[in-house]
Amino acid sequence: MSRLTDLLAQVKKKDSQLGEDLEREYKVLASRRSFGLNFERHRPEAVELPQRPIRKGDKVRVLPERGSTKKGDQRLWNVNSIQKGRQGPIAGISLLFIDEPEAQEVAVDDLVFVAEFQDYIYPGLVSTGKVKRGGEKPFHTVINSENYHALKALTYTHRGKVDVIYIDPPYNTGARDWKYNNDYVEAEDLYRHSKWLAMMERRLALSKSLLNPTDSVLIVTIDEKEYLRLGLLLEQMFPESRIQMVSIAINPAAVARAAAFGRLDEYAFFVMFGESSPKKLRLSREWVSGKGRTHTGKIRWDLLRRSGTRTQRADSPGCFYPIYIEPETSKIITVGESLKPEEAQAKVMEGTTALLPIRQDGSEGNWQWSPKLFRERLAQGRVKVGGNKSRGFTIYILKPGEFEKIQNGEYEINGYGPNGDLEVTPSGEDDGLITTSPSSQWRIKSHDATQYGSRLLSTFLPGTNFPFPKSLYAVEDSLGFFVSDKKEAVILDYFAGSGTTAHAVFRLNKRDGGRRQCISITNNEVSANEEKKLTRKGLRKGDSAWEAHGICNNVTKPRIETVITGITPKGNQIVGDYKFTDEFPMSEGFEENAEFFTLTYESPITISHNLAFQKVSPLLWMRAGSQGKRIDKLPAKGWGVVETYGLLTDLDKSSAFCESVSRSSSVRVAYIVTNDDRRFQAVSRQMPNQVEAVRLYESYITNFKFTSGD
Repeated sequence: MSRLTDLLAQVKKKDSQLGEDLEREYKVLASRRSFGLNFERHRPEAVELPQRPIRKGDKVRVLPERGSTKKGDQRLWNVNSIQKGRQGPIAGISLLFIDEPEAQEVAVDDLVFVAEFQDYIYPGLVSTGKVKRGGEKPFHTVINSENYHALKALTYTHRGKVDVIYIDPPYNTGARDWKYNNDYVEAEDLYRHSKWLAMMERRLALSKSLLNPTDSVLIVTIDEKEYLRLGLLLEQMFPESRIQMVSIAINPAAVARAAAFGRLDEYAFFVMFGESSPKKLRLSREWVSGKGRTHTGKIRWDLLRRSGTRTQRADSPGCFYPIYIEPETSKIITVGESLKPEEAQAKVMEGTTALLPIRQDGSEGNWQWSPKLFRERLAQGRVKVGGNKSRGFTIYILKPGEFEKIQNGEYEINGYGPNGDLEVTPSGEDDGLITTSPSSQWRIKSHDATQYGSRLLSTFLPGTNFPFPKSLYAVEDSLGFFVSDKKEAVILDYFAGSGTTAHAVFRLNKRDGGRRQCISITNNEVSANEEKKLTRKGLRKGDSAWEAHGICNNVTKPRIETVITGITPKGNQIVGDYKFTDEFPMSEGFEENAEFFTLTYESPITISHNLAFQKVSPLLWMRAGSQGKRIDKLPAKGWGVVETYGLLTDLDKSSAFCESVSRSSSVRVAYIVTNDDRRFQAVSRQMPNQVEAVRLYESYITNFKFTSGD
């Protein structure tokens, strides 16, 4: 390394720019891990934003002629000027990142704005519609945007507030299923895997800032193409978490793989933070059929003698003790203390049989409970004796999970055995459900992605083609393990696709009267084949006829509208019933509210001068809980208060504002527009303790300066 440092110094003397470039690359290589997952970060991601108006100073690309299917100029240009032309505005542009200057004049209509991942962005939201059937419940939100920039926007509204992130990212099959820097990543691309990892790493880094660090979970589904790399990436990015991978059967017929076994499953990584853990739920016995006698509808009595691992006496010396049984009645007379290491036999007690944890091969084992714990649980009726004096005796116990079923009323006590052991029967009618937490192998009928993904989607949106939607019930189950006890949870899906995650949240809310919110983010890309057809027709991204075919406008938005209202886009009632855990006609819809937005890119000058308030206002509303009315216009009287937040624009009216906020029990946030920190502090001190005071637009601009370049 010292030799390389000397050589770099020599290069710098001859060519300072070359020396600095080499030194920068050297530092990147030197900072790499010596073990674990190493991959190329590539040049920064760039996304074309055709609906963003072109402004002076913008970074742009020159589009190919309309109707041309050629790739087009991928170089980046700077807009130096915009002037009127005979057939529309003309931009003077110069090429970026080159030594030799190159400039030209191009019609503004032939330019597209380009944002790179490290660029500063100042986002806004424009509402494109809503559906309201949920009364005063919070709104679910759907954001049409490149997901990296939408995640940046959420760092202002939901930093540390998200309970679950569920994502189904592109599986990187090489089948033109996703783009990197506006190009489809082909199977032959030598950097296919590292591009995918670079894309995921940037979004997972933002995810970390959104998740509640004390109790939240990140769920990522993936297939065999990237699961190994994804697992390593998650381990490296979230060392403080607990990670488990589950296998989910999604296609009973199995998908053929050339020269390989057919694939019928995919994988879900559960990345758990803080106190997060899967909850025990009421599940069908299908979930635990592999556990044999564990879930037969009867209470399970386990052997007291330990089996499996750590079964030797030396593994748990304190659990090697005698249990004295009266042979004729099978009654436990007393429980001895732990034997000393040198003691191989229990003391003889006349009229009893001393039972020790001796294994079938004659070796010394151990009991699962200590003498003290055994006595306590014996008194609770959690111990019974099997066998007889001729065959020998066996001790059975009720473990905590089984005893809990009696305590929560799943089983009724209808008698007691010789040792006070509980005799129970199931409470009421057997509904076929048991309270349990499943294993890591999910083989559930309702998780069939063909039947309850593709075919179900065609029920809501007849004639709409969307590749590989998830099973509604598989997503519902995955979420349910973590939000069944959180009726106001916030769930985020930033690869929302067909909108299955939001749909699953609607079902969870209907089952228990919850007020959970789902934030769905998806772009409005069209498929590769559709892109060719539209291009040949002379259309471009940004044209209304093109955008109508995009994922968000053609699939995500209409699906969410349809399932809430129970009416298809053509005005027909949905035919069919939901199945499994909650059966009812799909035409009933859901009592939910949802609003649809498109992300915009604003100027910090217009933001700070209160000139873009209408586009910032949805972010203020979302930060306050996405509930109730929204202040979309600057209040004429200098302040306004709605259900969950207030806005003060004229500090001379602060007394009336503070009084109104104090009278409301539901206001969570007070936005105060001022450049004077002392006056902001003076007003914020008058706020009730439960109200968060936020200074505009300092908090907004500072947040996005801090977040950009992650």
